[in-house]
Amino acid sequence: MKAIRQHEFGGPEVLIYEDAPIPKLHSGEVRVRVHAIGLNPPDWYLRDGYKMLPPEWQPKVPFPIILGTDISGVIEAVANDVKEFTVGDEVYAMVRFPSYGPSQAYAEYVNVPVSDLALKPKNIDHLHAAAVPMSLLTAWQFMIELGHNEQNPLQPSKHEPTPLKGKTVLINGAGGGVGHFALQLAKWKGAKVIAVASGKKETWLRELGADEFIDYTKSSAEDIVRDIDLVIDSVGGAKSGRFLRTLKRGGALFPIFPLGFSGSKEAEKLGVTVSATQVRSNGAQLAQLSSLLDKGIIRVVIDSSFPLANARKAHERAAEGHIQGKIVLTVV
Repeated sequence: MKAIRQHEFGGPEVLIYEDAPIPKLHSGEVRVRVHAIGLNPPDWYLRDGYKMLPPEWQPKVPFPIILGTDISGVIEAVANDVKEFTVGDEVYAMVRFPSYGPSQAYAEYVNVPVSDLALKPKNIDHLHAAAVPMSLLTAWQFMIELGHNEQNPLQPSKHEPTPLKGKTVLINGAGGGVGHFALQLAKWKGAKVIAVASGKKETWLRELGADEFIDYTKSSAEDIVRDIDLVIDSVGGAKSGRFLRTLKRGGALFPIFPLGFSGSKEAEKLGVTVSATQVRSNGAQLAQLSSLLDKGIIRVVIDSSFPLANARKAHERAAEGHIQGKIVLTVV
């Protein structure tokens, strides 16, 4: 098969389009003929060797490696013990995240554990389905249903989603992959949503349901907004603490990328909760989400698409930033 492999850590230039062996099918797996692949930040983090992590957390992977988790395609083969799916089923998945396996997404064929797999929504194509899994599961597990019992090692308590009905939710980075899904989930659950993004994204974010909009290039949300119930910071990182002052006592800040956050003492003083979790593969949750996607309750926005052979260009597009929705690779 053709795949994008890398033989060393580095920038987009290390992504090589080349022949690779079709992985052997194991028990509990199906082989998917991939039609489209969704890109996510962990793709470029792993490509680069997760340099932002402490050395003891950096992955030790056997080169060559294939990146990626999010796929949509058609089942070509099933292991003898698999009863849940059959050859010809159209499916989508986030494959093995946050663990790593020998069969990953940037390839013509991927072996997927059935626990990670769900039937593809019928009313969207493979391009849009591949854009869904990691970003929408992240928003879902942070905001609606955690779906696992794995402890976040960066905090002492289990992450707990907060009720959204009647609440005011501010979403920073509302124009990105996780952000545009978080906005729609919050509206679906009855929240008032304030979207923070660049001005060029205002029109379509309002179309997705944003009640108010803040152009971060003109105003800082933390300077003008108060008494928020929940902040979803889809950007996260060291600057996430600036949103603490926007929250009412009893409110919560959920940084999607919590590394670098240093405002725990301030949060305790203000009486607000700061919590995060690690998204994990969950086929059962993707099956739930299929109905929301089929009904148009959740819409998928595509920033750009590239052929699999042009994965380097897709990663270069990601590095430019200001992504509107998701970047997707297509497989002919």
